[in-house]
Amino acid sequence: MKLGLIGRKVGMTRVFTESGDSIPVTILDVSMNRVVQVKTIEKDGYSACQVTQGYRRKNRITKALSGHFARAGVEAGSIIKEFRIEQESADIKSGDEIKADIFQVGSKVDVGGVSIGKGYAGTIKRHNFAASRASHGNSLSHRAPGSIGMAQDPGRVFPGKKMSGQLGNVKRTVQNIEIVRIDVDRSLIYLKGSVPGSKGNQIFIRSSVKHIDKQ
Repeated sequence: MKLGLIGRKVGMTRVFTESGDSIPVTILDVSMNRVVQVKTIEKDGYSACQVTQGYRRKNRITKALSGHFARAGVEAGSIIKEFRIEQESADIKSGDEIKADIFQVGSKVDVGGVSIGKGYAGTIKRHNFAASRASHGNSLSHRAPGSIGMAQDPGRVFPGKKMSGQLGNVKRTVQNIEIVRIDVDRSLIYLKGSVPGSKGNQIFIRSSVKHIDKQ
């Protein structure tokens, strides 16, 4: 369990390796990460670090949050995220600013965020159902889900049945994403592939818990 970062998704681009290979990357802006509170086992029962990112006006937060930020000596942020850390990480204190160099190029991280909302979707788009045949007697049932119930026994629809409904706009975490490049001066992290969320969304980065090295 190591300290993580809160980032803002800038967008996607590509970078070229020395051999000329093109790698799709997602750029994250991890600037303005500040430590708000450090929790210890002796006082709180577990070791963790609260991190805030961005800025927010004082008249937009509650008095309790305003006092919480004031005790840490940091400017009010737009979000607070708590990361579990090892007890030995005693060099972290409230008010410190966390840079992108806490990670290394080539290391694997877990990236979490809120996926892009697609609105109300049918079963084909939402659950990858197969469409019905286009002709030969089919009428008005080309993209219909089909039967959902049964006969007299058990005579009901089981909970969790895959049906149409809201697609996206949920919390998702992608594991073992490789860090391709780190720009400490501009507080940018380049991650291989895509991450959940749209441009401008807040993303949470932490060290991978599985440490799987893909061949």
